[in-house]
Amino acid sequence: QVQLDESGGGLVQTGGSLRLSCAASGRTVSMYAMGWFRQAPGKEREFVAAINWSGATRNYADSVKGRFTISRDNARNTVLLQMNSLKPADTAVYSCAVSRLAIPAMIRSHYDYWGQGTQVTVSS
Repeated sequence: QVQLDESGGGLVQTGGSLRLSCAASGRTVSMYAMGWFRQAPGKEREFVAAINWSGATRNYADSVKGRFTISRDNARNTVLLQMNSLKPADTAVYSCAVSRLAIPAMIRSHYDYWGQGTQVTVSS
């Protein structure tokens, strides 16, 4: 089993920045891709970003390209999401996940373990 604990969410104004962190425990996740998804009220959970096991390959949703950066620290079993130039449309609960694959999948069904999420609210 893998437990995921997200932190770093909060309230920020439009144009501001936040850095989300996700710490994995229970077993090492260094050989698996990890991703971030988000869910806004009344909407389905959507893909945000993913990173492969080594950190060499990253995928982003079109809506966050150029603004968000995903990274990982395998020594600390941690994945980060740096979010810049935030918009009200980015308001959601952000959850990290561990994939059963090594490649950075963009599909929810490729992820086996999920965190509880952290709230990000961007005010206009």
